Amino acid sequence: MYRFVTWLNTAFLVISAIFVVLMMLHVTADVLLRSVSNAGIIGTLEVVSYYYMVCAIFLAFGYVEMHNEHIRVDLFVQQMPRSAQVVLYILACLAGFVFFGLLAWQSMIDALRATASQETIMSNFLFYVWPSRWALPIGFIGCLLAILCNLLKSVTRWRAL
Repeated sequence: MYRFVTWLNTAFLVISAIFVVLMMLHVTADVLLRSVSNAGIIGTLEVVSYYYMVCAIFLAFGYVEMHNEHIRVDLFVQQMPRSAQVVLYILACLAGFVFFGLLAWQSMIDALRATASQETIMSNFLFYVWPSRWALPIGFIGCLLAILCNLLKSVTRWRAL
C-alpha cells in the first residue's frame, strides 16, 4: 500500500508541477502580449485563479504529507520521552485523518454539485469552473492516504516520523 500511495502522490505532484509551469508560461505570454500590443490573453485571470492555482496547491498535499514537510511546531515534543512522542504523533495523525476526511467529504459533495449544475462564473465569456472543483477532493484523498501510511509506519516502527 505504501508503494502505491507514494506513486499516486508523486503522480499528483507531477501534475501539480505541470500546472505551475503552465501558469508561468500563460502569465508570461499575457505580460509579453500586453507590453507589445496593449491587449492581453482573454481569460488569463480566470484560468490562473480557478485552474492553475487550485491544482498546483491541492494536488501536492499528499506528497507533502508523505515526506513530512507540513509545518510542525515541536519545541516541547522534542523534550518528551520517545513513547510520548509516538503517542502524540499517532493522535495528531488521527486528528489529521478526521480533519482531511471531513474536507474530502465536503469538497466531494461540492464537486458533485458543481458538476451536476455545470458551474460557471461571471466573466466576459462562458467560463466553466466545475472541473477545478475536483482538485480539492482528489488532493485531500491523496493526503488522507498519506496520513494513513505515515500512521501505519509510525505504529509498526513505534517512532514518530
